[in-house]
Amino acid sequence: MQKNSIQTLSRLAVPLKTKGRFFKEQKTNFRSDFQRDRDRIIHSTAFRRLKHKTQVFVNTTGDHFRTRITHSLEVAQIARTLSKFFNLNEDLCETLSLAHDLGHTPFGHAGEEALNDCMKKFGGFDHNIQTLRVALFLENRYYDFKGLNLTLETLDGLIKHNGPIKNLKKFKKILGIKYFKNKIKFTSSPSLEAQLASISDDIAYNSHDLEDGLKSNLFYLSDLKNIPILNKIVFKHTKKIKNHSIDLVIRQIVREIINEMVKDLIITTQKNIKKNKVKNLNDVLKSKYPIVDFSNKMRKFDKKIKKFLRKNMYYHKNVKSNTNQGKKIIKKLFLSIRKNPNKYLNVSKYDKTNVARSICDFIAGMTDRYAINLYNKIK
Repeated sequence: MQKNSIQTLSRLAVPLKTKGRFFKEQKTNFRSDFQRDRDRIIHSTAFRRLKHKTQVFVNTTGDHFRTRITHSLEVAQIARTLSKFFNLNEDLCETLSLAHDLGHTPFGHAGEEALNDCMKKFGGFDHNIQTLRVALFLENRYYDFKGLNLTLETLDGLIKHNGPIKNLKKFKKILGIKYFKNKIKFTSSPSLEAQLASISDDIAYNSHDLEDGLKSNLFYLSDLKNIPILNKIVFKHTKKIKNHSIDLVIRQIVREIINEMVKDLIITTQKNIKKNKVKNLNDVLKSKYPIVDFSNKMRKFDKKIKKFLRKNMYYHKNVKSNTNQGKKIIKKLFLSIRKNPNKYLNVSKYDKTNVARSICDFIAGMTDRYAINLYNKIK
């Protein structure tokens, strides 16, 4: 079965035969290496905790709002569809999508900001690099090694979630760059699978944050009339409100937004492959520009919708009061645990040479609920 897959994959795809892992393992006949990577992500503790981590709304505020886990599943669904269309390595694309938020703190980006402030003197904090810490060191599920021992191709895609790495300063401070032993080319472009996973992240959170914002009445359909592309979609569907519930109309609008963005992405990416004469995987990795991209028109829409969500949702006073409380909780936890690490951490499990980083790992791994409960015990 896998032989057929290898023959039918595009020449632009990452092959199903991996370059390897850091620690040698016995192969299995039932699953490819990338299927095993995906399964390791799904079975990890960090992935399971995403169901109680904030996407926008703090996890305790409502049952139907998205959390990090539902967001990750939605990203994977979009990325897998795109990967299948381009005949790429679907399992790798799905793995990267499911894993991209493993390093996220409780309380969303507000939690990340607060933890970065706490870690200013100790190398800082970055949720993308924290994802790698989870995958390389923090998950503990095997006798022979720490971490998940993911394939080099999966690690490469996670490292380059936002493109090639030109400045390794942050990586050195947070991760320790020597670990990679020159097995990763930081400055080369990411695979198409990694590029698709990254842009699917944008498609998912633009459309689904819009849905959550509308459902929570932070803004209304009438507020969307100045956003190009979106205004036409909204106008078409608001006519249906007489005969259908507002919830159903919102769902249809969100479906259509995803559909428009995916269609635009496919057409633009096909043009980029042709224009840049991208014939094989090597051409992808050497490319100076992202191959997977939106048209100029869709890029403007993407910027407009992000700006709109920032102003009307992420910085809305109701959301901000919750996220400010989240920042306060994280700062208080960091200071309290630093005063007495032994009380909170199993010190034998953590890096004694860098206690602040161990505390940071501990807090970043918390769910919203766990952080709130511990804060209430401490204060």
